[in-house]
Amino acid sequence: MRSLLTAAAISLAFTLFLTPVFLRLFRRWGWGQVIRTPEDIHNPSHGAKRGTPTMGGVIFIAGTVVGYLIGCFVGNNPPSISGLLVLWMMIGFGAVGFIDDFMKVRQQKSLGLSGWRKILGQVIVIVPFAVIGLNFPNPAGSTPASAHISLFRDIPVLNFMALGLVVGWLLYIVWVALIGVAASNSVNVTDGLDGLAAGAGIFVIGALSLMSFWQFKQLCARAALDPLNQPGCYEVRDPFDLAIVSAAFVGALIGFLWWNAPKAQLFMGDVGSMAIGGVVAAMGILMHVELLLILVAGVYVIASGSVILQRGYFKLTRGRRLFLMSPLHHHLEMRGWPEITIVVRMWIIAGLLAFSGVGLFYVEWLSRT
Repeated sequence: MRSLLTAAAISLAFTLFLTPVFLRLFRRWGWGQVIRTPEDIHNPSHGAKRGTPTMGGVIFIAGTVVGYLIGCFVGNNPPSISGLLVLWMMIGFGAVGFIDDFMKVRQQKSLGLSGWRKILGQVIVIVPFAVIGLNFPNPAGSTPASAHISLFRDIPVLNFMALGLVVGWLLYIVWVALIGVAASNSVNVTDGLDGLAAGAGIFVIGALSLMSFWQFKQLCARAALDPLNQPGCYEVRDPFDLAIVSAAFVGALIGFLWWNAPKAQLFMGDVGSMAIGGVVAAMGILMHVELLLILVAGVYVIASGSVILQRGYFKLTRGRRLFLMSPLHHHLEMRGWPEITIVVRMWIIAGLLAFSGVGLFYVEWLSRT
C-alpha cells in the first residue's frame, strides 16, 4: 500500500508543481498549438486556442515514470515485467504522438503523420509488447499476458493457441494490435476539448487501478492459503505492480488536469492522448479484462463510435450527415452547448461507465464465491 500511495502522490506533485517550468520551456521552444484558419475549420471558436502550449503529455509521462519508480523503491517492491510493459506502451505510443505533434509544430500545419503511419508506429510498439507478454512466467506459471480473449478473466474456449502455434501467435498479435490501436485512436479523437481526455482518463484508469488491486487481494497464489477463496481467484502475473503504475498515471493526470482544465493553459497533444490509450490497452491486456474495456473506457468508445457512425452514414446516404460534426462533443458544440458543460457532462458519463465496469467485475467475483 505504501508503494501505491507514494507513486500516486509523487506523480501528482510532479505534474502539479513542475508544469509551470515545462510551460516556460515549451514557449521558448515554440511548441504552440496549430489551429487551421477560421475559414478552413468547421468550428471557428477553436481559432482562439492557436498558440497555446501543446505536447503536455510529455509532462505526465515523465511524472508517471518518476512516481512509479519512487513508489517501487519506497515500498521495497521492485518493478515487475508487467509494470515495465505498461511503461513501454505509454512511452512508445507517446513517442509516436510526439513525432506527429512535432511535425505539426515545425511545419505549422494541422496535419502531421498520416493515419497509416501512426498505425504503423503503434504496431511497431505493440509487437514487442505482445511477444514479451507471453513470456517471463512467474513461479506459478503465469505470464504477463494471456493467449485467451478475456472479459472479467480469461474465457477458456477462446484460446488462440488452440488453432496451432503459428496461427495462434499471428492471431494473438493481431488481437493485441487491434486493442492497442483502437484504444489509442479512441482517446485521440476524444481529445478535442479542454480537459476532456485527461479528466475521462482519471476515471477510466482509476477504475482499472481499483480492479487490479482487487485482483491482488484475490490472487490465486494468496487464495491457496484459504480454500474458500479459490473459486474466485485471479491468475494475473503482477496485479499489485499494475495497481502501482496505474495509480502513478492517475496521479500524474490529476496534476496535469489542474493546468489542462477549461480554459486550458496547456494541451496534451497527440503525445498525451496516445500515451493514455497505450496505458488503457496495456492494463486491459495484462489484467485479462480486454472486452470489459468497452464499458470501462466507454466514454472513449462513444467518441470514436460517433466518428465511425458519421462516416458510415455519410457513405450510405451519399453526402448526408448524422451529426453536425464528429466526434460527438463537437456536434454538441455546434448545437450551442458551452465547452465547460460538455466537458463536465462527459466526465460524469466517463465516471458512470468506468465504475459500472468495476461493479460488474465485483459481481462476477461474487457469483463465483
